[in-house]
Amino acid sequence: KAAPGYAMAKLIIRLINGVAEVVNNDSTMNDRLKVVFIPDFNVKNAHFIYPAADLSEQISTAGKEASGTGNMKFMMNGALTIGTLDGANVEIREEVGDENFFLFGLTADQVERVKREGYRPADYANGNPELREVLTLIADGHFSRGDRNVFRPLVENLLHADPFLVLADYADYVACQERVSAAWQDSGRWTRMSILNTAHAAKFSSDRAIGEYCDQIWKIRPVRIALDRL
Repeated sequence: KAAPGYAMAKLIIRLINGVAEVVNNDSTMNDRLKVVFIPDFNVKNAHFIYPAADLSEQISTAGKEASGTGNMKFMMNGALTIGTLDGANVEIREEVGDENFFLFGLTADQVERVKREGYRPADYANGNPELREVLTLIADGHFSRGDRNVFRPLVENLLHADPFLVLADYADYVACQERVSAAWQDSGRWTRMSILNTAHAAKFSSDRAIGEYCDQIWKIRPVRIALDRL
């Protein structure tokens, strides 16, 4: 029997494909937007995806340390990042500057405080008409060919548990996407931000990372070998 988290992950993938089916068959969106889920993501596929991306979505919950190396690869290839203060997002933002990073969401301290005070995700849905409409569309089978049972566990999880505080971050994420859209409309600004992201990617060199491990963790030093003895 699949673990609850694994089953939920599969359900989220199914929802992505359900959204793709609706969006990609909408005649008004044919030349504007496509939703694609790439199965079996691997290094070979990444060689095509990272250079082609304009925006890197690093939307993990702050404090989970879930944003790791993928965001660095997007950054090195000129993609701008929209993300939370999680994992390597923090370092990327420090390198490129606040003005070249699209930040949204609760901080790790705020996440802990919300949980400590008793997180009630349904309150966020009830207080945000747009969010409530999104959840209703999912629950009513809009993305599952009318089947209201398929995504019921997912919607109930969001409304009554939401361990990753998705609903808490939703409004700020949408507002941040508006800032992304405004920047995209200014091609000169976007290009400059993209170039600066690539230019400030040097910190994420494997040479630096290994060097810091040697100095700070392993406490080892290079061994010098005299060439005349070889």
